[in-house]
Amino acid sequence: MKESTFLKEFMFLLLKIVVVVIVVVLVFTFLYGVYRSADPAMSPAIRDGDLVMFYRLDKTYTAGDTLLLEYEGQRQVRRVIATAGDTVDITEDGLVINGALQQESQIYQKTQRYVDGVTFPLTVGEGQVFVLGDARENATDSRVYGTVNVKDTQGKVIAILRRRNI
Repeated sequence: MKESTFLKEFMFLLLKIVVVVIVVVLVFTFLYGVYRSADPAMSPAIRDGDLVMFYRLDKTYTAGDTLLLEYEGQRQVRRVIATAGDTVDITEDGLVINGALQQESQIYQKTQRYVDGVTFPLTVGEGQVFVLGDARENATDSRVYGTVNVKDTQGKVIAILRRRNI
């Protein structure tokens, strides 16, 4: 009788574990995602090797948000600089949004146009965002591929798990 009770409790424990695993898999498949950044274009905010957690369902971006997108088969984390209706220009003075020169305190490199990039000034269309990497000198971003359709993004970054010893 004692063995039967132990076996029932053990099977119930296994059932609980399986249910928890299924719930975690479903949550991280449909609601959240985790991505290991291998791109130095968002340094120092997100470094190579950091884990980025993103929320798949929230695609209402504002300037300053970070998002995950895919470009030429590679995932990228980029910062939203402008949203629908904004006019973006990159001049000798730097990044200009809607006629105002941007003072970005966390950006340590000058924002410049790329020779083979998009034509400025550029107005962001409805349902689109303009994104830039924080490491502006070598980032592949909207200066190369233009605006990004919001529906094509993978989600909004909600947490960064910093890797130690870097």
